[in-house]
Amino acid sequence: MIRRKPLKFKRFGNKGYSLFGVLGREVLVGTLSVSTLAHAKAAGISTQPDKAGADSAVVASTRELQVVEVRGSRAPLTQRQQARRITVLSRDEIQAAPVQSVNDVLKLVAGADVRQKGPMGALTDVSIRGGSSEQIAVLLNGINICDPQTGHNAFDYPVDKADIDHIEVLEGPAARVYGTSSLVGAVNIVTRRAASRQGAGASARIEGGSYGYLSAGARADVASGRLYQSLSGSCLRSDGYSRSEAGRLNADYKTGKAFYQGAYSDPDLDIQWHAGLSLKDYGSNTFYSVRYDDQFEHTLKATTALQAQTKRGGFHLRPAIYWNRNMDRFELIRGDESKVPFNYHRTDIFGANLNAWFDSPLGRTALGMELRYEDMVSTTLGETLVRPRHVHHTSRDYTRGLDRTNLQLFVEHNIVISRLTLSAGITAVENSQADMNLRVYPGWDASWQLADGWKLFAGYNASLRMPSFTELYYSVGGHKADSHLRPEELSAVEAGLKYSRAGVQAETNVFHNHYKNLIDWINDGSIDPEGKEYWQSVNFGKINATGLEVNAALDFATLLPSQHLLKSMSAGWCWINQKQDSKPGVVSQYALEYLRNKFTASAAFHLWRNLDLRADWRLQHRVGGYKDIDGRLHGYQTYGILDGRLAWTEQKWNVYLVANNLLNRDYADYGNVRQPGRWMVAGAAITL
Repeated sequence: MIRRKPLKFKRFGNKGYSLFGVLGREVLVGTLSVSTLAHAKAAGISTQPDKAGADSAVVASTRELQVVEVRGSRAPLTQRQQARRITVLSRDEIQAAPVQSVNDVLKLVAGADVRQKGPMGALTDVSIRGGSSEQIAVLLNGINICDPQTGHNAFDYPVDKADIDHIEVLEGPAARVYGTSSLVGAVNIVTRRAASRQGAGASARIEGGSYGYLSAGARADVASGRLYQSLSGSCLRSDGYSRSEAGRLNADYKTGKAFYQGAYSDPDLDIQWHAGLSLKDYGSNTFYSVRYDDQFEHTLKATTALQAQTKRGGFHLRPAIYWNRNMDRFELIRGDESKVPFNYHRTDIFGANLNAWFDSPLGRTALGMELRYEDMVSTTLGETLVRPRHVHHTSRDYTRGLDRTNLQLFVEHNIVISRLTLSAGITAVENSQADMNLRVYPGWDASWQLADGWKLFAGYNASLRMPSFTELYYSVGGHKADSHLRPEELSAVEAGLKYSRAGVQAETNVFHNHYKNLIDWINDGSIDPEGKEYWQSVNFGKINATGLEVNAALDFATLLPSQHLLKSMSAGWCWINQKQDSKPGVVSQYALEYLRNKFTASAAFHLWRNLDLRADWRLQHRVGGYKDIDGRLHGYQTYGILDGRLAWTEQKWNVYLVANNLLNRDYADYGNVRQPGRWMVAGAAITL
């Protein structure tokens, strides 16, 4: 191909916040896949392509799409500038959806598997593309809050639904961007700030409904000069929807959350910080073992973080430090420690990372490091402690424990030439557990603007995940763990096509995941000394998964502005097929239990004046099976769930009615844990 004008490079000056050098229609952009554009935007420079150097498709996209900074990585980038596919659930979509918890919001994503053991976020395992809840990175404002003890508590967020600005979901491994815990993907929740730069504001809500459900929350914001602060709190309780054989409520729960955040900004520096607390008590039914139908669990999650970002000069720094504490008390027989002692766990995670980026004639280069120290003390998990530690408010001691240090180094380079965007880098990882030597994981992503509205993207990425402490040491209650488990590894390829025009968004992509040393709990019929079958943690070996995902959304306010009934419609479908050679009779708890098909559909209607209706439907087909208390093997049933939300909205207040499982279907996401039938919630909210 012959170019009419020679391609030239534009140097970035000391004040080089501009990322685009334009000669005619030829554009060369050196970008750091995340933080450079976010920095440019913070400095008052547009992160969108210059119209002189962008084709009509990009200009059209600029007009119709809200600019969303994707901050779930070390270097934020607006959604449409990503070479990779990232699903962003906006605040408007979250508030309009018929959901009560952060976990329920993820049901809207076709590639996400939200497996509930209780409603309203009581206990929810979230996985992506056929993986398990242990295999995704969970972040709050870009800070990793994963619990190395177990993935079951990963989504104990200290924020209320009203605190959320948007949620980012990345599907597929991205070790060089999100950290090595993102084996199959990442979920980042970004909290919101006040709309006004100055002054104060407040909001409150209250809800009540089926099964003794009651929830309330309040929030206050204050902005003055360069300083912004907010404080929020919420509580929730329910009697639950089931009882044990003894007639006792065994799915009841109550939670409390508090969250504080602040930010400071001047021409040289941006600083933000947050601190949150989540407390939860819930009846665990048969969540962990079918032998016991009255389990109970108490969890506490505390998190705090401080982040900063320099804004001047050609060399930029973005440091962050954080601390997370997770506490868990599990009662196999609720309220009775005489037969089976309660399990106590406490985990402290200290982390620090430093990112840097600089400009050169060939683009923009990023490099950095993250150091993460994980320390757990427990009554049941880990190795014997030399000095036991006291369990507060009990007569017990933590007698076992485990600690490990993870060091991660990364380097990445990004460049854009005309319609082509290319990002490539590597991550080097070393972990003190089992004396793991330095391992390197590469990755690259590319996108090509084909024509007006059409974009082709492809990539290869690799990552690993260290076993959780539960997978390594949990050997009670019908379980037997292997303390010598090897880390999981995944390499994935993906390619897709995206179409974006005014009022229309559509995309399709195919992916192939190759797992090595996949970790899972299996039941192969082995018998313990008591003559009962048990679950054991194992490295499965190699598993290959191939999938297809299709999503489409229509905005009828743009497409058909003359009509006012139908506001929007969207649909998504994800199909996955996994291949793994296993012995007959082996029952898998996670790896071989996955959604082969998931279909989602949503429609929003404007009924009359300020009255709106939102309806969501999802159809799920899960492969695998489970054993009942008598050892009989059952397969999962395909089911469809319809949810709805009817709302009347004024400028300062709104009232709403939410119906979950409107058709009263009988279904289960996990074997032997039935989910509730129709659940009604009415609520009201006010903004001052």
